[in-house]
Amino acid sequence: MAVNLVNVEAVSKVYGTRALLDAVSLGVSEGDRIGVVGRNGDGKTTLVRMLAKLEEADTGRVTHSGGLRLGVLTQHDSLDPEATVRHEVIGDMADHEWAGDAKVRDVLTGLFGGLDLPGFEKGLDTVIGPLSGGERRRIALAQLLIAEQDLIVLDEPTNHLDVEGIAWLAGHLRERRSALVCVTHDRWFLDQVCTRMWDVQRGDVFEYEGGYSDYVFARAERERIAATEEAKRQNLMRKELAWLRRGAPARTSKPRYRIEAANELIADVPPPRDTSELMKFASARLGKTVFDLEDVTVQAGPKVLLKHLTWHLGPGDRIGLVGVNGAGKTSLLRTLTEAARSQGEEQPVAGRVVVGKTVKLAYLSQEVAELDPTWRVLQAVQQVKDRVDLGKGRELTAGQLCEQFGFGKEKQWTPVGDLSGGERRRLQLLRLLMDEPNVLFLDEPTNDLDIETLTQLEDVLDGWPGSMVVISHDRFFIERTTDRVFALLGDGALRMLPRGIDEYLERRHRMEEATAAAATPAAQPQTGAAPAKSSADARAAKKELQKIERQLDKISEKETKLHAQIAENATDFGRVAQLDAELRELAGERDELEMRWLELAEDAS
Repeated sequence: MAVNLVNVEAVSKVYGTRALLDAVSLGVSEGDRIGVVGRNGDGKTTLVRMLAKLEEADTGRVTHSGGLRLGVLTQHDSLDPEATVRHEVIGDMADHEWAGDAKVRDVLTGLFGGLDLPGFEKGLDTVIGPLSGGERRRIALAQLLIAEQDLIVLDEPTNHLDVEGIAWLAGHLRERRSALVCVTHDRWFLDQVCTRMWDVQRGDVFEYEGGYSDYVFARAERERIAATEEAKRQNLMRKELAWLRRGAPARTSKPRYRIEAANELIADVPPPRDTSELMKFASARLGKTVFDLEDVTVQAGPKVLLKHLTWHLGPGDRIGLVGVNGAGKTSLLRTLTEAARSQGEEQPVAGRVVVGKTVKLAYLSQEVAELDPTWRVLQAVQQVKDRVDLGKGRELTAGQLCEQFGFGKEKQWTPVGDLSGGERRRLQLLRLLMDEPNVLFLDEPTNDLDIETLTQLEDVLDGWPGSMVVISHDRFFIERTTDRVFALLGDGALRMLPRGIDEYLERRHRMEEATAAAATPAAQPQTGAAPAKSSADARAAKKELQKIERQLDKISEKETKLHAQIAENATDFGRVAQLDAELRELAGERDELEMRWLELAEDAS
């Protein structure tokens, strides 16, 4: 029988006139891995702080088992700014001690990329004071994970981690024996790590078995039973459940009969996006050219990030952009943005960016733009426009779009200065969409957004007709909102990844292994060893890769046109059959090119 570690008994917490938690009773046992979800402001952080005894309850009590070893990662660290990384993470351990400890080596390599902390000027002897918030976050997480714990409480642990760091952390937590309570909006992470969910809603906490995918199904089922079929039909949970079941069926751990019930629940839910219809509408709004890059070099100061880049962003393209920190993702978007805003006059240091004449760009940067704190939420949105056309016949007033983004009628009259960081992020997104752009650049759009708001944003983007590039460490959001993934691997090139983020992680793993092998003193050559690939072979492979990527882009354009023609000739069955045959032929060509692309990618790396 599992030992009980923490008991929460009839706990209540009131702020002002609002009850965040109302007589909540919960327990955490050995081996539990619990994910905590809910809207911003509903009490997730308050709940875990009281569970960890960092905050007192107004009524009720929280008890810990005797001798409980508890580790807590809060949103604000308590690191000594005058101390070094070594002092805070390793403590008094001698070099030979910590270097011989497999857990310490795993944590340092997983969070910092190596035992010598390659991103820090003086490695372990770097002073913490001048470091960025993201670097401090990693240090606090390393400090926590190196220690032995019975229970780990993590509040937004994936903030400031890249895709690789999040994947490493998920694997590390799965292997640990410690119990876990984790607040995060990263749905992929929840699915990978958690076996139970707590959903904090309006003062209560609902418990669900399984990870995020199972929670979505169980909550949708509970709401279906509680509501009429027509009201349920409008619920966003069913749409997200449909995507989860169709796009990633392996995520759920439920028995087969529950999977069949889920399939029945979503039988009449259409796919999230009508791709061909959106492409047709996007082409009408944008024409043939959006951004064409010809032999472009992108620099940040003296550092060359991308070189000899030839790339085409077409109408209706939905691109996810991933890569190591500092590889040039944000710099690439800024280069395109400068060219668009100067109508092609601002050009990179080398090469040329051609911008379509009808491009109307909106760029959501990582920084939250400051607004007049005295404005009301609705006023801030109406300053841009009173009504917005989201495509496919969806026209909303400023107030209706505010409601869709979680600003109810009362909240719409709240001064901007009183909003939380997450609410300001939502407002920034709202103002961008109200301006009716036809090209969207989103740089880390999920920062500070809760899961419910992310779901609503995804629903808005599903029907949004235009071209879109998304930079995000939120793997779920990338997979949900984009159709193709490109990667910057830090070698000055941009690569398309047919298998998406899984392929990105595999390639990064191979690159790290190759780097480690190169750093190891060369062994005596063995008889019959295969000769190393020449640099000429690698260059030839890269050249053919770029050629194939251009061919794949052309195939994508042809497919879009064929889809549009099929829609126009829907009643002419002979013509439709002919167009369908052409589509299948193109699909065959695409498969062959993608296989060749994968072979060449091995040679080029």
